[in-house]
Order: sequence, then structure tokens, then C-alpha cells
Amino acid sequence: MKFVKNLSIAIVSAGFMVLAAAAQAKSVSLEYDRSLGSPGTEPGQILLPQGIDVQAGTGYIFISDSANNRVSVFDQNSNFVKTIGSLGTGAGQFSGTADLAFDKLTGNLYVDDVYNSEIDVFDADGNYLKSFGSFGPQVEGRPFYGPGGVAFDAVGNFYVADYTLDAIKVYDRDGNLIKTIGSSGTGAGQFQGPSGLSISEKSGNIYVTDQLNNRFQVLDPQGNPLLVVGGEAGSGRGQLNGPVAIEVDDEENIYVGDTLNNRIQVFDKNGNYLTEFGTGVPNAQPEPLAPGASLPEPGQFNWTVGAHYNDGKLYVSDFYNSRVQVLNVKGGRTSVPEPTPVLGLGLLGLGVAVQLRKRQQKAVMSLGELDKTAV
Repeated sequence: MKFVKNLSIAIVSAGFMVLAAAAQAKSVSLEYDRSLGSPGTEPGQILLPQGIDVQAGTGYIFISDSANNRVSVFDQNSNFVKTIGSLGTGAGQFSGTADLAFDKLTGNLYVDDVYNSEIDVFDADGNYLKSFGSFGPQVEGRPFYGPGGVAFDAVGNFYVADYTLDAIKVYDRDGNLIKTIGSSGTGAGQFQGPSGLSISEKSGNIYVTDQLNNRFQVLDPQGNPLLVVGGEAGSGRGQLNGPVAIEVDDEENIYVGDTLNNRIQVFDKNGNYLTEFGTGVPNAQPEPLAPGASLPEPGQFNWTVGAHYNDGKLYVSDFYNSRVQVLNVKGGRTSVPEPTPVLGLGLLGLGVAVQLRKRQQKAVMSLGELDKTAV
């Protein structure tokens, strides 16, 4: 269960802060619809879900069932359909799964195989085709490494966030590395722990959660920085704390899994805050629910680490609660005044930094105990 332990998120100070300014933005609201899965290892149960995608044609929902070392599949009525993969190092096997995505041009499924340090490719029916890539190696002080967020551009190039190397790797459909985007740092276009990744079908812009900088960035299709939102860790509107998931819809509204704040925040394409959804589970610890445990109330999260938008719905991985919450996205044309992000260098206050370090240490200790008892 080393994989579970290594998913603890390290938070460091550095980045950009959000300054308020008047702006006009479309109103968007989120409401709970239903949930998928429950904690456990049996078929139809999931354990620490991460990446999500919806298969064209079938409408099946594919979930990276990370601690079960597989992909779990459900239909639109929340019924379990099948699993893909198992624990191991062989063809079609996984050692920890993270994000996943369908190539819309071929229908093939690409899955992060974290500790095997590769991307595994399956056909539309779940049959193994091939593997490629190399990620890491682990860097001291980084508890999680390997391939992170994944996405395809309009011509079928495949983008992978390499968390350890602080860069985005771009491959062609055959698995050949074309280029890398970004470098390590706190400036615009630099990253510290790039995690979530999404590409707009409308503009081709690239959206990346810059986890350890407590922000997200928007890059143009060539990888040039356009926008930086967040920076100083916080829980206010527009502030982020260890964000992992990111997704963009048809109108280029941006959905960010504000992980340690246990919520989804929504921004317009210019980075203006629109709304948020979710709260933390009262007194919850950063550790998985036991199989058969009662699930928290709808809308309560214990780390939001995956998000996928499809046909008016947002699918959110509720990590430690081992379920996916499905939200209805309702948008309007009413304009509302909201803050606009302005680049500005900011540092975490000493008290906040100490609090976050204590929080991280507690999470690592809790997961360490889990590691001792897990199979």
C-alpha cells in the first residue's frame, strides 16, 4: 500500500496572489446529482479514485481506481459494468493508477501506470495494446511522483504532467516524445508539482494545476503562459490550497479541485471567480474510509483530486471517501461582478506555513499507519 502513503500532498510557500478587481462574468451553479461507487476492493467498489473520463458512444464512466490498481467502469445509471487491469508489472497490469483519458480520434484509452512509470494504452473494449513513456525518478521531498494529469489536443497529441520534473511532456500517438513544456520554479510558465491537466477543445489552451505553488496556470497551445490564478494558500474565494484536479467546459469555464479545501471552485476563462461547491467532512482524517463504512453527506468531500466535465455534468473524485460525486452544471447569461486575478508575488505567512506543515505531517503519519496494515 506504499502507493496510498505516497499520495500525501506536500504544500510549500511560493507563488502568486489574487487581487480583487471588478469584472463581468457568466453565472454558473453546481448542484449534487448522484454518486458512483463505495469504499472497498470488490467489483463495483472503488478505493481512492482519481482520473475520470466518459466514453463516447456508450456513455460509460471510466474511473481510475488507484489503490485497487485498476480502472472501474460504471454506466450512466451508476451500475457497475466491469474492471480493466490488475496489480502487477506485466502487459495490461498496473502499479497504482492516476489519471486517464480517451483519444477521441481512435477511441483508445490511455491510463497513468504510476509506479511502473509508464502510460498503458487499451482499445475501446479494454484490451491492452501497448505502453510507453518514462517518468520520475523520485526526488527527495516529493512524496508522489510519476505521470499525473493527462489530456489530448485536437490533432491527437498526448500531454502528461510529470509531477517530479515540473514539466508537461508531449507525445505523438505512437508514444514518441515531441517536446516538454515548462521548468521548475515559481514564475509564470514554471511549475512545482504540476498535477491536473486539461486542454480546451475550443481554443487549444492548456490548463494546469500547479499544486505546490497553490495555483493554476493557463498556457496557449504553444505552451506560452497566459494566466496565473492563486498563489498564497488560503480558503477564501479564488484562493487555493494544494489544487490537483482541473477541467474546462465548452464555454472555457474552469473547474478546479481545491483539494485541501475540499471543494470545487469555478472560474471563467479570464480567471474570474464564479462560484464554488462542497465542504469538508466534519472531523475527517486524510485516510480512506473502511469498506462498508457509511458515506458522508452529498456535497461533503475528503480531498477533491479528479474532475471531468461531460454534457452538463461534472464528475468529481472524492478521494478518501472512495466515491465519485456527480454534479449538475447550470449556467446562465446573467452577468455578475467578480474578482479578476492580477499577477503579484506573495509569500505564505509564518503561521500559515507552520499550520500546513503540521497538517501534512499528520496526513503522512496517518497514511503510514494505513501502510502497515494494508494488503
